[in-house]
Amino acid sequence: MPTACPEPRRRVRPLTRQSRIAVAAPASAALDPRHAEAGLEALKKRGLTVEVVRPMSLKPHGFLAGDDQTRADELNTLFTRDDIDAIFCLRGGYGTLRILDRLDYDAMRSHPKLIVGYSDITALQLAIFCKTGLPSLSGPMVAPDWPKIDPASESMFWRLAGGKAPVEIIGPYGETLAGMKNGSAEGVLLGGNLTMICSLLGTPYLPDLSSAVLFVEDVGEQPYQIDRLFARLRLAGVLEKLGGLVFGAFTRAKPRKGQPSLSLDEVLDHYAQFVPGPVARGLVFGHFTDKCTLPIGVKSSFEVNDTVACLTVNEPITRDV
Repeated sequence: MPTACPEPRRRVRPLTRQSRIAVAAPASAALDPRHAEAGLEALKKRGLTVEVVRPMSLKPHGFLAGDDQTRADELNTLFTRDDIDAIFCLRGGYGTLRILDRLDYDAMRSHPKLIVGYSDITALQLAIFCKTGLPSLSGPMVAPDWPKIDPASESMFWRLAGGKAPVEIIGPYGETLAGMKNGSAEGVLLGGNLTMICSLLGTPYLPDLSSAVLFVEDVGEQPYQIDRLFARLRLAGVLEKLGGLVFGAFTRAKPRKGQPSLSLDEVLDHYAQFVPGPVARGLVFGHFTDKCTLPIGVKSSFEVNDTVACLTVNEPITRDV
């Protein structure tokens, strides 16, 4: 059964361009070591002090950035250090699920710091919130994003990482949400990659999503696979307990040529009806080059009516500690 969402015990320190951050690789290695180096240089150019425990150019361990214990030890070590303000993840890929039971959540609770990432990192972020109440940011990662981050996306990242609230979530170029089901909700903002959320079902690392405002996206999944994931959430009783649901993009989701298929819109419309509160689509986050940063684990409000759909972050993710 999902674990009840804890009230956040502590916030992390606000992140500024003068902060000290560490780069960790809890999932896969960079597809090209040059991407990792470019990301490190981009962060340093912002004025950040950047620390790397393991060289980012190490040869991958299969589809992983290292064996399970090495990747878990890296995170556990970084969380004990009070001189580090945040941990930026190198990239997603695969592997975070393999280390959730090796992490020191007591150390995380005692030494709170910001985790930044998306995709496979969703599992880590939800597990940390579930076990400690600490929020995190679904935001740009070192190898795929920081070398080419656009000014609008970067501006939103610094606003939220620095503790700005309330903030209405609007796409980097003014993209707004499109309402699918009217209603209003106030609840903890949780979410990320749909596959990773479903992978946590039945484990002790998924927070209770009751009354939460859930945001989801995915990449490379065909409509029938997306349908299967939402069917799991429905059968697990999750959809009927949500406060609200916000669909991001499901990129590279076209069915194979010649394969009979429901459209993606038909799949999303079908599962939207099971949510008692508001539903909207069009959230620009995750697997986009230019994207929103979204907090995970803070209070939010979500309003959809005949004229507007609005998602607002109501409390800061950070505060002085």
